[in-house]
Amino acid sequence: MILIAFLYYQNEKKLYFDLAQTKMRNVVSNISSQIIFAHMSGNSLDMNQFLKTDIYQISFYDKNKNLLYGNLKDENIDFSKNIIMHEKNFILIDKSTYGHLNIYYIAIKENVFFNRLSALQKEIVILFLFIYIFISIIGFFLARLFLKPIKDERTRLNNFIKDTTHELNTPISAILMSAEDEENLSSKQVKRIKLAAQRISEVYKDLTFIFLEDKQNISNPKEYNLKDLIESQLKYFEALALKKKITMNSSLENTFYTIDENDFIRLFNNILSNAIKYNKQKGNIDIILKNNSLIIKDTGIGIEKSKIKDIFNRYYRATEFSGGFGIGLNIVHNICEKYSIKPTIESKLNEGTRFTLTF
Repeated sequence: MILIAFLYYQNEKKLYFDLAQTKMRNVVSNISSQIIFAHMSGNSLDMNQFLKTDIYQISFYDKNKNLLYGNLKDENIDFSKNIIMHEKNFILIDKSTYGHLNIYYIAIKENVFFNRLSALQKEIVILFLFIYIFISIIGFFLARLFLKPIKDERTRLNNFIKDTTHELNTPISAILMSAEDEENLSSKQVKRIKLAAQRISEVYKDLTFIFLEDKQNISNPKEYNLKDLIESQLKYFEALALKKKITMNSSLENTFYTIDENDFIRLFNNILSNAIKYNKQKGNIDIILKNNSLIIKDTGIGIEKSKIKDIFNRYYRATEFSGGFGIGLNIVHNICEKYSIKPTIESKLNEGTRFTLTF
């Protein structure tokens, strides 16, 4: 901006100078013509008429460069030059009279050019400051706009760390509390330790899948009967459902589909664990497998309609009702895309959610 302002100033300065010089040459040319005409016609010429101006100062000189008359005094004039530049003005020397009326040189000084330059400098500085402030304001809001995703991501990351700490702390605390009496563990304590350990295992699997993309495990899609895979997982969730006195009803038909076993288990477990986690005490969960569709329907808290479109986003949580850190349904989304499975969600607030997977 400074370079542009400087170049603009130099360009305008040159234009002002050329314009001032042209006007001065026109004035002095007119005076010279009148002097020559008066001398050739033998008429007298009132030289004072040329001095009645506030814009210019004019003086007339003889052959020996002596001042004849004029109001340009006390100036160090070099008659060998056409233009003499001073700090605050410049003087133009004209020699077109050729000695008529004994005038050999006309010197004319301009009194406006440098005032115009000073005004131009002020205008450029004001314009520069205005543009600078305007660009700064635009830059500030653009910076905020561009940094907003980073700020939001940082907030989500902070929340994720807090939620992860909470998710791991709960089962670890359960294990430590249940294992206080090492010699006399009751069946209830053993069961509690097992559930807590399984929860930690699920958290670990989800984290490795979402962040490491489970690169240590190579997918091995095979044709499986999804009914068998679901039944094997329902045994694990029975204890979790029993803790909240939730009744799980299953109606499963033989359905064969080509998929990696671990991917399907992770897909199913994330949906069913949400159905348990966000369900009400003594609620119900229906698990239906038929016509190449898997339906998991709960009687939980439901999801607001405006939030359904965002629930597959990583770290997004539609409610603070229970623990979690917003990656379960993102895993579901990734697996569905990988195997061309179509997920559909229907939900009503405080009534429940119906999750459908179409194979």
